[in-house]
Amino acid sequence: MVVAASEHLHVVHEEDSSKRRQILDGARKVFMALGFDGASMGEIARAAQVSKGTLYVYFADKCALFEAILEEEALQHGQVVFNFDPARDAETTLKEFGRAYIHLLCRPGGGSAIRTVMAIAERMPDVGRRYYGRVLDKTINRLSEYLRAHVASGDLAIDDCDLAASQFMELCKASLFLPFVFQAASAPSEQRMTEVVNSATRMFLAAYRK
Repeated sequence: MVVAASEHLHVVHEEDSSKRRQILDGARKVFMALGFDGASMGEIARAAQVSKGTLYVYFADKCALFEAILEEEALQHGQVVFNFDPARDAETTLKEFGRAYIHLLCRPGGGSAIRTVMAIAERMPDVGRRYYGRVLDKTINRLSEYLRAHVASGDLAIDDCDLAASQFMELCKASLFLPFVFQAASAPSEQRMTEVVNSATRMFLAAYRK
């Protein structure tokens, strides 16, 4: 009897997870097409092919839906493996990190969440703060810790590693991210990303290599 109950709960959980995934996929399409303000729970229900009643079972409103999408974005960022082994030399590590970071930012569909957050952050600052903390600040901190290790070993001379980490990430985005996020250009090519990241690494090490 216990086994039957356990199996039933397992099936229900799978159904809930599948339905939630279906809703989030539909919501993502609507937010990408219409933006946060243009999206409605009705539009999201139609895109997800569920009733509005079912939609409200899973999410109280479109703010909760958007927060769930941002949470997935944060998880995707967290799953990207940046090799910050302190034993690796700075030039190799910075180049690899820079390319992986730009790939993550400029992947197809990757700019939609950032565009929407930028559009609503002024009147919904908690959303902006949470997105920054979960996604961008974590990456800065990971790079900063790597830089501190190389300052300690004597390879680099940096007074403020948090600032230096932010500087390097901005250098990698130069000419690539803003045109992409504002849809003034398509995702950059592999060759262009490599050129920009290599230039960023040269500039960074010219300033901070001991």
